Amino acid sequence: MENVTYFYLMLFENMGYIRYAFFGLGFILYCAIVFFNALIILAIFFERTLHQPMYILISCLSVNSVFGTAAFFPRLLTDLLSDTNSVSRAACILQAFVIYSYASNEYTILMLMAFDRYVAISKPLQYNNIMTPRMLSVLISISWVYPMLCYGIACILNARLTMCGNKLWKVYCHNWEIVKLSCANTIVNNVFGLFILTTTLIMPLSFILYSYVKILIICRKSSLDFRRKAYQTCIPHIVILLNFSVAIFCEVILSRVPTLELPIGLSIIISLEFLIVPPILNPVVYGLKFPEIRKKNYMEYKILQIAVTETAQNVNKVQ
Repeated sequence: MENVTYFYLMLFENMGYIRYAFFGLGFILYCAIVFFNALIILAIFFERTLHQPMYILISCLSVNSVFGTAAFFPRLLTDLLSDTNSVSRAACILQAFVIYSYASNEYTILMLMAFDRYVAISKPLQYNNIMTPRMLSVLISISWVYPMLCYGIACILNARLTMCGNKLWKVYCHNWEIVKLSCANTIVNNVFGLFILTTTLIMPLSFILYSYVKILIICRKSSLDFRRKAYQTCIPHIVILLNFSVAIFCEVILSRVPTLELPIGLSIIISLEFLIVPPILNPVVYGLKFPEIRKKNYMEYKILQIAVTETAQNVNKVQ
């Protein structure tokens, strides 16, 4: 048995000069994620007409994207330029906590968005009485606190394990890979992991599917104009849900099925899809689909562009 204090991310070894190309690509992706999600957050925060449950939940998705990628990209960019690729056990567990909390938060927020659309379509006259600011605040708080509490307990359980190895064949600290390195009995960790999977992934997904089945039943009995408006607000949510669900399903299968052998490059792409594509896709889909957000984003971009131009002109005058 070993008292492991550091883990080594083995996939960064022997990358050669290609690591600099990956660094440039990762840096551009991270800047794009922060920029686009910040536009969505600022547009909804400063525009009072967008202070509605649907738009507030969209901003929650953007906040969650920034939260999750902040735990992944800075560490990834550092490892691409590092020669050792080592990470302390505490920092590794913390990264795993944030990344998996992000994934669970995404599903609980998507569940709230499905509930919001269901209430708006099935009970339009009672919508404002049901989705009150107080009710929305409570739901959002629970959707954030519960996954973090669960993964906080999971991280404490992982931190107590005695390790027999310190080599992680991932580009980030993966919770299940850490558990597999343990010499101790991991039954408690496995059972609690299945509990988290059930309550933060399977149950929210089941509720989302139930909500959309009810919405489809209501739409079939409604007018063409009603169906068009309902589909207009639901389609972006469905696109985001399908993309994220496929990404999470691939990541779970890839990590839990030991006999599944894929090329290293393909396995890395599949395992990182849920950390890269949704944070970029979410603001693009909602920014393009909803004219209120698109218009506000365009105004903010023009103001930013003017400010940058004026700053450059002032610098030139000083020089």
